[in-house]
Amino acid sequence: MSAIAKKPLKKAAENYSPTGTPPVLHVLKAQVPQSMAGERCDHVLALLFPDYSRTRLAAWLKDGLATIDGVSRAPKDKLWGGEAVAVSPQPDPQASAFRAQDIAFPIVFEDGHIIVINKPPGLVVHPGSGNWDGTLLNALLAHAPALAHLPRAGIVHRIDKDTSGLLVVAKTLTAQTALVRALQAHDVIREYIAVVHGVVEGEGTVDAPIGRHKVQRTRMAVTPGGKAAVTHYEPIENFNRVTVLRCRLETGRTHQIRVHLASIGHPIVGDPVYGGQRAAQPFVPPFARQALHAERLGLIHPASGKPRTWKAPVPADMRKLLMILRRES
Repeated sequence: MSAIAKKPLKKAAENYSPTGTPPVLHVLKAQVPQSMAGERCDHVLALLFPDYSRTRLAAWLKDGLATIDGVSRAPKDKLWGGEAVAVSPQPDPQASAFRAQDIAFPIVFEDGHIIVINKPPGLVVHPGSGNWDGTLLNALLAHAPALAHLPRAGIVHRIDKDTSGLLVVAKTLTAQTALVRALQAHDVIREYIAVVHGVVEGEGTVDAPIGRHKVQRTRMAVTPGGKAAVTHYEPIENFNRVTVLRCRLETGRTHQIRVHLASIGHPIVGDPVYGGQRAAQPFVPPFARQALHAERLGLIHPASGKPRTWKAPVPADMRKLLMILRRES
């Protein structure tokens, strides 16, 4: 039976001011030497305050947390020497990456070895750039503090922020090792439900390597130099210009299903990154995220050695989308 672990997130008082503005730790002051005349503002600050990266100093310039003669300046502005510099350092957001936070998440199964979670859409699995807290990892550390002793708090595979569904987390190092090996050997069953643009007539397989997009580095793409990636798919319901697919992962690359389906001309409905021109087609109801759900998870239990399978129904927003599609088709 599903359970809800913990309560909604509570913001720690020491990390937030009443206005929501991060607290100032202290103010650093310096004067720009004449020898730095003609240099970029962010470059000068990086030389004057070597304890902080040029990237962070540039961000503080943009936010008005670093000033030149009491005035905000752009990172690329040139300085002439003699200016008074004031910097108000802020806490490093990465410092909260492995902090326990009281965040609710649905538990499908838990014992002394593993936790199976039905991740809701919108929840980031692991801290990273732009999401240093409020993640499933932070929630896991609050739910089971002993996970702090495991790499990545026991997380062995991930689901995109706006994808919902099942994933497994290890609670012991032995279980984590066994699950990682099972994933590498393709012995873990991971099946997804995807609502895609276009009519897909029959089942098929996309066997195409995936790597970073050559230009847009935050995106993935089918590329000859990428890592091997295999996705199997079959249609389970057809509508007018929209198909519901069941997809099975043979490998687990970043954004794999989204990239593979887009590469064959059937991007996922609502996908803001890989949807392309089809994302705004008028005959498809608007959907606030990619319509992708990890429905089924199967594995050999790392302690008992017995096969276990879990299934999670599609969440409410996808059920509503399917209802509208059935009514209008």
